Amino acid sequence: MSRNGLILWVSMANRSDNPYLKYAQSFLDLVERGNALPYGGFSPPSVRASEASAPVALILSPHPDDECIVGGLPIRLLREAGFKIVNVAITLGSKVERRMARLEELRKACEWIGFELQQIGEQGLEKVTPANRLEEPDSWTQKVGQLSEIFEKWNPTLLFFPNSHDWNQTHLGVHLLTLDVLRNQRDFNPFLVETEYWGQMPAPNLLVESSTEEVADLLGALSHHEGELKRNPFHLRMPSWMQDNVRRGAEVVGGQGGPAPSFNFATLYRVSRWMDGKWFPAWQGGKMLPCGANSQETLFS
Repeated sequence: MSRNGLILWVSMANRSDNPYLKYAQSFLDLVERGNALPYGGFSPPSVRASEASAPVALILSPHPDDECIVGGLPIRLLREAGFKIVNVAITLGSKVERRMARLEELRKACEWIGFELQQIGEQGLEKVTPANRLEEPDSWTQKVGQLSEIFEKWNPTLLFFPNSHDWNQTHLGVHLLTLDVLRNQRDFNPFLVETEYWGQMPAPNLLVESSTEEVADLLGALSHHEGELKRNPFHLRMPSWMQDNVRRGAEVVGGQGGPAPSFNFATLYRVSRWMDGKWFPAWQGGKMLPCGANSQETLFS
């Protein structure tokens, strides 16, 4: 192709008639607009206080910010079923110099969204990883004891914790730590709700829809984690992640080749039941929890 022909071809390509070009560009425009949004500092949503006798759900968060990322079901249990949602800060991150700042960001995020915060010591647990479990059994036993005390304090109905394929080493460590604590408990039969973010779980069985307002509130809470978001602005991509969960959940939860739900945003979970020291599926097949449906009845009936 001659130079003039190449220029003409490039010029024609730049005037593409592809209708999806503007559609793709609109996603970039949204992220650019998101870059100008504040990190907290705005009014929280109205939060109904949980009753003292309310059932408790613990979110076992490997890091500050995980409580917001996996919060699609917790926020619905809080608002629809009156659950007390308690975020357990397993660690405050690996960077010692950032821990107090991350703790303050976490406090603001939890207060804004209506979650209670449970710390473990002043700076959280250290080295919650599969390697630490294997190489330092005495240290790991202490961690099991510390988390066991929290279970006994709250006596939760549900436990949210990372799935066994969640890639990040601390997420994998929290998965193992949770199971080790459960094996040491007696007369404790909670529902187990595995979460995912860094790595997809093999067989989720629950797809939970979030309304646009719920997504906005999760992002509003997440925005308080300013230090992490300036490092990696994953909050601006979280709505797209929740949309992709609908794509995947339609098949792996709803059934291969079945009709897709009309959800716009959703989060995937795997729900099991821990009974008498053993792990059982909470139900056969998959369940969808659309907006407007009773979250408590869907989970416990």
